[in-house]
Amino acid sequence: SQILYQFLTFTQNLKRSPILMATCIFYEFLLSSKWPRDDKYCHNALVFAPDKTVLQSLKEIVTFDKSKVVPPEYIGVLDANIKVYFLEDSGTTLNTLDGSKYNIIISNTQKIILKAQHKEKSSVDKLFSDQVPGQSVLDDVLGILQEISNNDDLMSNQRFEKLTRLSQMGIYVDEAHHMFGADLEKALHENGKGTSLRNTINKLSKELSKHGSKVVACYNFTGTPYVNNKILPEVIYAYGLQAAIRNNFLKDTSVIGYSNVKSKEFLKAVIVDFWAKYGGKEYEGLAPKMAIFGAEIAEVRDEIRPVVEEVLSELGIPLDKILVNVGDEKITKSEDIRDFNNLDIAGTAGSKKQFILLVNKGREGWNCRSLFSVALFRSPKSKVFVLQATMRCLRKITDEQLMATVYLSKENMDILDDELKKNFRTSIEELVVKKDKKRKKVPVRVKEPPRTLRMNRLHYKYSLETKHYDSRLSFGLKEIETENYDATMYVKEGLTTSSVVRESNINYMVSKLAYTEITLVAEVAKYFPDIRCTEVARILRKSEEGIDKILVAVNEHNDIIYDKIVPTIFEALYRVNKEIVKENVDVKLLKKPKEGGYYEFSGNEDLIIMQNSEDSVVVKNKDKSFHADTYVFDSKPELQLFLQLLANEHVKKAYFTGMFTADQTDFYVPYIDPESNRLRKYYPDFLVKMDDGSYLILEVKGDNMIDDPVVKAKGAAAEEVAVESSMKYEMLKGTDIMEGKAKF
Repeated sequence: SQILYQFLTFTQNLKRSPILMATCIFYEFLLSSKWPRDDKYCHNALVFAPDKTVLQSLKEIVTFDKSKVVPPEYIGVLDANIKVYFLEDSGTTLNTLDGSKYNIIISNTQKIILKAQHKEKSSVDKLFSDQVPGQSVLDDVLGILQEISNNDDLMSNQRFEKLTRLSQMGIYVDEAHHMFGADLEKALHENGKGTSLRNTINKLSKELSKHGSKVVACYNFTGTPYVNNKILPEVIYAYGLQAAIRNNFLKDTSVIGYSNVKSKEFLKAVIVDFWAKYGGKEYEGLAPKMAIFGAEIAEVRDEIRPVVEEVLSELGIPLDKILVNVGDEKITKSEDIRDFNNLDIAGTAGSKKQFILLVNKGREGWNCRSLFSVALFRSPKSKVFVLQATMRCLRKITDEQLMATVYLSKENMDILDDELKKNFRTSIEELVVKKDKKRKKVPVRVKEPPRTLRMNRLHYKYSLETKHYDSRLSFGLKEIETENYDATMYVKEGLTTSSVVRESNINYMVSKLAYTEITLVAEVAKYFPDIRCTEVARILRKSEEGIDKILVAVNEHNDIIYDKIVPTIFEALYRVNKEIVKENVDVKLLKKPKEGGYYEFSGNEDLIIMQNSEDSVVVKNKDKSFHADTYVFDSKPELQLFLQLLANEHVKKAYFTGMFTADQTDFYVPYIDPESNRLRKYYPDFLVKMDDGSYLILEVKGDNMIDDPVVKAKGAAAEEVAVESSMKYEMLKGTDIMEGKAKF
């Protein structure tokens, strides 16, 4: 049986999960002491953290003042009975007494996760594993010995065995969305292969049952309780961001964005502004701090730190105000980790640090009340990272509501705004949807024989051909909209959606090179190694604008060199030839699952169609479709189009393919995502075979999504693949389908 998974969730910003966890645990223990035979209450608590940063913050479970959440008459009972085990080091054993109560075990997942083998051994594995002396005998007798390769594995299994001997366990998982990662949705909603953490929890539940005990519940704490805009099940919302700021539970916030500036210019501007606002001040004996995030260790080491040191030197600020924590022992020493953990402890060396340089640290589980500012210039791979990093500086300090300042590139400012809207919109809409729609889990099996499609996979080869150049070039300098190159600062006071954004020109911040004819020719010639500098100079001089006007333009905005001058010369000198190479392949529309014999999907009951459905259209035409025995549609237009296709006398076969992705199907179209410039896979909604033998690939989209850049990129790629495979691709509006106007 599956364990009950409950999600106790505060919003991303107000959440103090260690305090919330501790409160839940304390009251569980008090209730279990009052009713010791009632199996609803936890006798012991196991607390998981995803990494060391969050693990450090969980020490607050032990250290915070219990009187803030527990009546004074019960504090003595808790202090006398609670025993805490903090498994920080991999070599620490767990020394709980078998059958004991009121133990709190705090660990990150790697310290506990069962070192078990979850897949069947091959013949070769069995052959070589039998060479381990005595292992097969112990396996048969005890049934518990795993292939333990080192001492850390031994310690992990020792801890697991000790846990199985405790009564009525409650499991508390902090930052659950982070720990489950990309497998979160599958781990929560499917009965397929779970994560190693999920397997460990389920295994622990089974072992406790064998000992006459149980896992009472698993409580997952997260400030981002959604996957792909879908709210996780059984979430309790406690408090929102805007209410927390309005009621003085968090700092207020000013968000400043910068566009058309370089990283160095950004860093200099934000440090100067931060020091003007917070320099020389202290709050509760703590110096105000700024966290500067880098995308990679090399960026912090080679770009950010040298600039920060340069700016601090110019301002007369000691360089020992800098603290670097990037997860690399060569750069971040043990004393740096100590100072990082002491940032909020007055009187320590850590409390005096003010410029914290981070890579992938401090996003979650970092409770630094003296953090007043966050700076993030380059856009990270994960958009939610912008939200997580930004919210770190909102923790309240002093009874007065103070102002934090967030410094972002304009791109990151837009991402933050979008993430804030998404969180608010999702929390409202998804809760409403839950009341209106009943979701149902259904098994989906592959119908025999598996359907295949013969189509062309496209590969692209590019080559350069030199062109004969004999005419004057025009660089189009008159048509350039120079305001697009202006450096702009955007200031938004507060995080509410109604806040007004003020704009101002900051071209004075931008460091520009002053080019002469010689240096400009040298810069342009770098991009044309097979062209002489004299030829580049001749092209510039003989252009319609002439060298003087070109110099005026590029000295005003250096980027014109790379946006206009170099591309125009390239197009004049070269022709790019694109060759499409076709590979004719058999594509499986649906592959058999690797485990379990079926896939599991969940969806709105009204949007699920089975092959044995009593719908009259399906009954008459079911032989036209169903490469799987069940289709789970995402929307009414998709379902309606499916029924229209079945009823159409010119349709010979119609398969709904949009529900299958990743490892489930080979029917996809590669495309370049215009937002990330990465190669991705697009899975069209329908594959249709007409009575004349031709094929259609159909996509259903909401009217508001037709002009979306990503949707257009998918459509263009699918159309090219369709043409090269003698097919046709069409994108249909949802309203046209519902009104019976869709043409195909």
